[in-house]
Amino acid sequence: MAKSNTHRPSTQTQSQLSLFQSANGTGKDAFDLNQPLFRIRERGHYGFMNSQGEIMIEPQFLDAEDFYNGFSRVLLNDKLVPMDKLGRLLMKRLFNYVGYFSEGLAPVQLVRRWGYLNVNGNLAIEPQFEEAGEFSEGLAPVRLGGRWGYINPQGEFAIPPQFAFADVFSEGLAAVKLDEGWAYMDTAGTIIMLLPFDECFSFQGDVAPVRLGRQWGLVHRFSEILLEPQFDIPNNEPYGEFSDGLAIIMQDKYYGFVNTEGEIIIKPQYTYAGDFSEGLAPVKKATNFGFIDKKGKQVIDFQFDDAGIFSEGLAPIKIKDRWGFVNKTGKIIIPPQFNNVIPFRDGLAWTETNGQWAYIDKDGAIVWQEA
Repeated sequence: MAKSNTHRPSTQTQSQLSLFQSANGTGKDAFDLNQPLFRIRERGHYGFMNSQGEIMIEPQFLDAEDFYNGFSRVLLNDKLVPMDKLGRLLMKRLFNYVGYFSEGLAPVQLVRRWGYLNVNGNLAIEPQFEEAGEFSEGLAPVRLGGRWGYINPQGEFAIPPQFAFADVFSEGLAAVKLDEGWAYMDTAGTIIMLLPFDECFSFQGDVAPVRLGRQWGLVHRFSEILLEPQFDIPNNEPYGEFSDGLAIIMQDKYYGFVNTEGEIIIKPQYTYAGDFSEGLAPVKKATNFGFIDKKGKQVIDFQFDDAGIFSEGLAPIKIKDRWGFVNKTGKIIIPPQFNNVIPFRDGLAWTETNGQWAYIDKDGAIVWQEA
């Protein structure tokens, strides 16, 4: 289905900032830090543009990731370094590894110990842990002395190390592995549910997926076991993730959908299925893809060789090895012509044709194209 050398001297970043200042009159404060930026590639180097196709950060990195929580990560001297939307690198020192920022802090590894970096590039929590996860709901899981616990943003243990494993908090609860079995715990450290499963995952609203062997089911934060594990786990694909209120299920190699109440809304009957988005989901019958609504009604005929999810009113579809886009009535808005595409985001879609990148708008017009 459709997808979702050396760094230039620091003067390049300063030069780019000067361009922002001259273009906007009042300098850095005039630059909209909330505007979306899109990753671009030129001559094997990566940078970023805005939605009008204007280059905001010159292509200069051997690799760069999309922005997440205000920061990208770019490759510098074989290390990932955080970068803000002004192209400024948080590089007061180089770490073995830098994770993603969440709640203003990112886990970092220095030699063999982990600590946390703040958005100013300073160490907020000194490296001292054996492993470290992201902050969520004011707490982060860390491992010390072979056991997992949770720290607050000051680096103090709010829940002492005592678990074989600990996941991040979500919806006020976190999955923790005990010496025998799994449990869910609240932010005060109180065990809420003891469960006889092989693995438990984060809550999504009031429900969370759980695994037993090669099958998964659901638990509810109030009624505990909602669905005993009964859905097959696909190979190399995520499972138990809700999108638009429904999650894909698989039984006997056929795909269907379950809701957050544990009801199988659409019985397994398709040879493949993608997530629901904007009320529709791409599904495959025999050899062709079409789209269904949340009642299982066919909305767009089974006529495509492949299909992706709807985003901003359009969905990628593939016909004869080329990708294009359709609207919710099934009308082809952008004819199939690309080798690869990613669904629309902030008004633009990434495309690739014969190895060349381009971004198009919803009329199919090219906003930016790789030189």
